Amino acid sequence: MKQKKIPLRMCVVTRERLEKKELLRVVRTPDKEVIIDESGKANGKGAYLKKTIEVINKARKNKILDRTLEISVPDSLYDIMISTIEKEAYQK
Repeated sequence: MKQKKIPLRMCVVTRERLEKKELLRVVRTPDKEVIIDESGKANGKGAYLKKTIEVINKARKNKILDRTLEISVPDSLYDIMISTIEKEAYQK
């Protein structure tokens, strides 16, 4: 039986190649909004971040998402990402 291919994506902070389910996708939509894409299929320019608080804080400090998405990312979005990661960890 043929193995199903597991999609890998690169974290923009750590440059690690990980499975999509281990990453958060942040998207700059065509309307110039920045959203967290939980479906993984939102239209727009996307960037992936590893689901750890340290990576999110490093992205905020170094403005990595701002450069990758070519738009200013609000601090509230980073707070939402951290709360999403904490909520997932609590459910496990």
